[in-house]
Amino acid sequence: MFAIVRCLGFQYRVSPDETVRIPLTGAEPGSTLVLDQVLMIRDGDAIKLGRPVVSGARVEAEVLRHGRGPKIVVGKFKRRKGYRRRKGHRQDFTEVRIRSIQA
Repeated sequence: MFAIVRCLGFQYRVSPDETVRIPLTGAEPGSTLVLDQVLMIRDGDAIKLGRPVVSGARVEAEVLRHGRGPKIVVGKFKRRKGYRRRKGHRQDFTEVRIRSIQA
């Protein structure tokens, strides 16, 4: 069984007991997060598609921790001009464990 959910502008394929990193939310670690924008659910051979979301479906997740991803280094360079810029970025995330998928 798996579901495709929309969370903060991104789409994720989730299964029960799976750990997923989503963009930073204000939820406290240990709390429950309900994702109610379920786009699709597949249970065996049965598939439910939403237009755009499946009505009555929801995914419950437990917030594990907040963190920051690996550093991404972005550089700009123009040849023969003495122009070089380097900038780093680390994306904040919330790590959640999917508890259940309810259709």
